[in-house]
Amino acid sequence: MPEIATTPFPDQKPGTSGLRKKVGVFRQPHYAENFVQSVFDVVDAPAGATLVVGGDGRFHNRTVIQVAIRMAAANGFGRVVVGRDGILSTPAASHLIRKRRAFGGLILSASHNPGGPDGDFGIKYNVANGGPAPEKITDAIFACACEIDRYRIAEAGDVDLGSLGEQRVGDLVIEVVDPVADYAALMEQLFDFDAIRAMIAGGFRLSFDAMHAVTGPYAHEILENRLGAPAGSVVNGTPLEDFGGHHPDPNLVHARELYERMMAADAPDFGAASDGDGDRNLIIGRGMFVTPSDSLAALAANATCAPGYAAGLKGIARSMPTSQAADRVAATLGVPLHETPTGWKFFGNLLDAGMATICGEESAGTGSDHVREKDGLWAVLLWLNILAVRKLPVAELMAEHWRTYGRTYYARHDYEAIATEGADALMADLRARLATLPGEMVAGLTVEAADEFAYTDPTDGSVSSRQGVRIRFKGGSRIVVRLSGTGTEGATLRVYLERSEPTEGQLDFATEDALAPLVAAAETILAIRAHTGREAADVVT
Repeated sequence: MPEIATTPFPDQKPGTSGLRKKVGVFRQPHYAENFVQSVFDVVDAPAGATLVVGGDGRFHNRTVIQVAIRMAAANGFGRVVVGRDGILSTPAASHLIRKRRAFGGLILSASHNPGGPDGDFGIKYNVANGGPAPEKITDAIFACACEIDRYRIAEAGDVDLGSLGEQRVGDLVIEVVDPVADYAALMEQLFDFDAIRAMIAGGFRLSFDAMHAVTGPYAHEILENRLGAPAGSVVNGTPLEDFGGHHPDPNLVHARELYERMMAADAPDFGAASDGDGDRNLIIGRGMFVTPSDSLAALAANATCAPGYAAGLKGIARSMPTSQAADRVAATLGVPLHETPTGWKFFGNLLDAGMATICGEESAGTGSDHVREKDGLWAVLLWLNILAVRKLPVAELMAEHWRTYGRTYYARHDYEAIATEGADALMADLRARLATLPGEMVAGLTVEAADEFAYTDPTDGSVSSRQGVRIRFKGGSRIVVRLSGTGTEGATLRVYLERSEPTEGQLDFATEDALAPLVAAAETILAIRAHTGREAADVVT
């Protein structure tokens, strides 16, 4: 197979979610090829190995899939399994890697970031367990991409991605598969579709906003075709290359239409949304938004309602910034609670080791041991299964949950695309003060402890440092601060605010009122205005 001489791009630094850049960057000559070849060089798959390829349907998706197929042929792979039209949600890709016992997979997505010619694009490599590549692999890919001087690619025309069945490029077999079928079959194994179907037939109404992203075909097939929700229950269900000009992030800003629908007098019983690649979820009951942290806790507390989890949980895992609501559930159930850095690969290690069953991140990601990625539609189906068994509206189920476990008032304030220098200075100043913060009175709250979270993985002993700053106040309230790497411009500062109330405490505050002292404390301690020039967060979830 021919080799093409190339020049490395030293900015190809994979983050926690792989390589994510503006489309214009990926359209540079050799750019995508350099990264794909770096992946292939590092993972060194045996001849004849199987590779899964698919993405969220955003602009440039099909182009890069064709490149990846020709490069897989030139690099000795024996089979590429690709979703029809290049479509595979991230959790469906994880399942397909595991089911086909593939060597790994290339998932083409920039997650919840905007799409289109001026939007974002991304590629990440998932390993044989179906989960994101660990840091030792992503670091090696980066090092390789900084030195690469050639890539291998077959001379061949485009594959017909719209036709199911097998095609060939040289010795490589390309199998185009229905992107929904295997995933939907897995969901039927986990959940009581008969109970959900009966609930819907009895008049239960739902609204699922696919945000013109990848979960549209999955939601149409599962919610409408298999579970009997009326046509129109799934809105914005056709994947579009630019997501209809919208931002496919399931939060209260970008899914505002769904929120308003669920707050109306004639609201459906249940509302949900998912993101660009299908791994995140938003849950809203009639008249009530459920925070992702509360959703994780409620799903864990009621998981045995679903057949796939009837035997109980081996453990619960949450990312460090996620609220401590799940901790109280774990304590009551008598199962371990694991606090990890942000990033699904940490959960994957625990799941592989049989140490956890359900995992979640406050950024609207929840999942279980059925795959090694977070899974938006899975969370929606588990909610529906629980509601079908418990026969309670969402608001009543959550009120009962708080009476049983206590309530955690929680919000995340995102300051997006801020100057990197200002963000770095804020974090540096905060780190310098950690030792002196305990004992300080700030906005009426007494700091009890302050540290920077570091994690030692119990499965392999690896250490992850500088994973976010935790400031704990007397009474259990917390502020967590970290910089996120999910954007393509500047830095995103995330400030997490958490107030815990026991079962006998105040359970019906307005969240804004409950967190007001923590908002004031965060500004005093972090000096956000001084460092960033921002008067308020861009997104509050």
